[in-house]
Amino acid sequence: MHTAVTEVKELLNRLPEESSYEDIQYHLYVIAKIQQGITRAETEGVIPHDEVEKQFEKWLED
Repeated sequence: MHTAVTEVKELLNRLPEESSYEDIQYHLYVIAKIQQGITRAETEGVIPHDEVEKQFEKWLED
C-alpha cells in the first residue's frame, strides 16, 4: 500500500514541469476522491451492475 507521501511523489514525477499549483491541486483532489471511493466500497460494499439496472429500470422507460 502506498502512503500519501509516496503517492504525491509519484504524481509529481508524472506531471509536466510546467504544471501549475492548480494543476497539482486538481490531481491531488482526484486521487483523494478515488481513494475515498475505494475505501467506501471496501467498507460499505457495492451494488452489482444488474441490481442497479433493476433499480433504475422504471426511470429508463419512456
